Amino acid sequence: MTAGQSLAEGAAGIALLHLETGNRPAAYEALRHATAGGLSIAEGASLFYGAPALAFVLATTDHPGLAQARAATAHGTATVTLRRLDAAHHRLDQHQQPHYAEYDLIRGLTGLGVVLRRLGNHDLLRQVLDYLVRLTEPRDELPGWWCWNAPEHRQPPPAGGHANFGMAHGITGPLSLLALTLRDGITVAGHTTAINRISRWLDTWQQHTDGTIWWPQTITLTDLHRATPAQQTPLRPSWCYGTPGIARAQQLTGQALHDTTRQHLAETAFTTCVTDPGQLRRLTDRGLCHGTAGLLATARRITSDAVTPIPLDIVDDLHRQATPTPHEPEGLLDGKTGADLVTAAATAWDACLLLT
Repeated sequence: MTAGQSLAEGAAGIALLHLETGNRPAAYEALRHATAGGLSIAEGASLFYGAPALAFVLATTDHPGLAQARAATAHGTATVTLRRLDAAHHRLDQHQQPHYAEYDLIRGLTGLGVVLRRLGNHDLLRQVLDYLVRLTEPRDELPGWWCWNAPEHRQPPPAGGHANFGMAHGITGPLSLLALTLRDGITVAGHTTAINRISRWLDTWQQHTDGTIWWPQTITLTDLHRATPAQQTPLRPSWCYGTPGIARAQQLTGQALHDTTRQHLAETAFTTCVTDPGQLRRLTDRGLCHGTAGLLATARRITSDAVTPIPLDIVDDLHRQATPTPHEPEGLLDGKTGADLVTAAATAWDACLLLT
């Protein structure tokens, strides 16, 4: 893979920062670097890599000099999406369990749906939504998104697979896209049924510990049969896997369904998270994915839509006081670019995190 094409780690993410903050010369230089080796529409192409990643970035600008690049990346995104949809439906027809990279935000069809929504390609977006509805159809005792692979790349799969709750790799990514599109008025048959299936699953696995509301990062077949997760306490309050991302997905769901009870629950869960010093101490970097920048980006969206006041100052101060690690990378998801973007731009760039 060519690193420049990476929205997560490479020049594509840096171009997004400069476009959002109005530094066009630096943005165009980053775009030249990102596209120097061509644009990938291969198997790894996704919201965070290749043609779809550049399509997301280029949607930030209407500069006429970039019109050809916008058209090429939009076409590449459509090509990738159609191929991925064919593979996903074939897998479903074979009654096989998915790998979360089939459907997730980072590498899967949910992320491609984010790009299509940003591009305004609603016809193809509806095909992605049709797939997500089908993904939520239960398979005996298991939900349709139950994965055969391990939550971590270097681990062997747990016996019987797992279900993933996180915004980055789990079912709350599809939930957010389904909720946002419902709110937009872009709907398909079974849309609210799919949302309700996921919501009931989250309700079943909602946990309460010392006044906090949280959800496990993953559960295994053993957890399912015991009806309790092996994880006993909330872990890092990150956007990618923690309570903040899951709470935002549920807040968006509450808004889309006009369900004030669910929205209030989501906001309460977030508040109990960011007022718990023990959870906040688990954040050890400034990044969007795992660190204070992601928490701040999520907090801003949750507080702006909240039906009751939420203390944003706590999170704002936490990010401002965070210091770069000695080897902080440049990238958007885990490094300096994301940490800078969250403080420099109040635009819709965070659609790539499914926050808006």
